[in-house]
Amino acid sequence: MSLFASQKSLQTWLDDYAVSHQNPTNKSIHWLCVPVIFLCIVALLYHVHIGLLGVIAVGVLFFYLRLSLVLFMQMLIFMALCIAVVYYLPVSVWFWVGLFVVAWIGQFVGHKIEGAKPSFFEDLQFLLIGPAWVVHDMGRRLSS
Repeated sequence: MSLFASQKSLQTWLDDYAVSHQNPTNKSIHWLCVPVIFLCIVALLYHVHIGLLGVIAVGVLFFYLRLSLVLFMQMLIFMALCIAVVYYLPVSVWFWVGLFVVAWIGQFVGHKIEGAKPSFFEDLQFLLIGPAWVVHDMGRRLSS
């Protein structure tokens, strides 16, 4: 298997993720909370050290590149937008911590409504698939 190929295809990851995201309310909550959590993680890493953010960003983007070049480009743009928001929004690290906690509470409320445990309890890689699921769906909607 190539270094650039994932064990699972992007579609398989998205289909597996979608299994525990069928309820329309849960899907809406995830559409809001997943990007907010991603933004908060970018912000928290930025506040710790920009170099740490850079190293982790490269690893995360490599994961997406292994799945799909289009997804890689979509996530690169999304990540760049997150970094821009963090850079130009002068708020304290505590703002990001609070927002992160609220967004995770939203996630767990969504899963309570769904009646299914979060996907990442099965495989931690689903923490990277959540943002891909939202961005992929957004790209699909914008292109149709």
